Amino acid sequence: MVRFTVYGEPKAKGRPRVSMRKSGDGEKTFAKAYTPKATVLYENQVKTEYGNQCDNFRFPDDAMLDVRIFAFYGIPKSITKAKRQKMIEGKIRPVKKPDFDNIAKIICDSLNGIAYRDDAMIVDGMFRKYYAEQPRVEVSIRQIGGDEE
Repeated sequence: MVRFTVYGEPKAKGRPRVSMRKSGDGEKTFAKAYTPKATVLYENQVKTEYGNQCDNFRFPDDAMLDVRIFAFYGIPKSITKAKRQKMIEGKIRPVKKPDFDNIAKIICDSLNGIAYRDDAMIVDGMFRKYYAEQPRVEVSIRQIGGDEE
C-alpha cells in the first residue's frame, strides 16, 4: 500500500479546450485540442508528491487496485465559530464544486504510467469530502486480490 498527500485546495480535471486557426492561405481551418494550464499544473503537483512520498513505487502491470481519496476543503473565513467547529468535526461536509468524480479523475489520470500502467487497473475505490484547517487531498492505493488481499 502507498499513501501520499497533495497539499492545497482540491482541484478538478479541466475539460479539454479547442483552439481554431486558419492556414496561411486562409483555405483550411485547423482545430487543436489542449489541456488547460491549471489542470497540467495540478497533475504535475500530484506526480511530484507521489514520487517524493512514495519513492516512485509502481504496481505490477497486472495488478487490481483499490484507491481511496479523501478531499479536504479549506474552511471559509467568513463562518461562525459554531459552524466552523461542526465542519472540523465532520458534521457539516462540503456540498460544493469540484465534484468528487472530477477530483478522482485528475488524481487517477495523473498517476497513469507512474504508479500503475493505466487507471483501468482500478477495480475498487472510495471518495469522501470533508472540511479542514489545511486543505489537501489524501490518497491511498493498494493492490487487491490473490496474495495481496
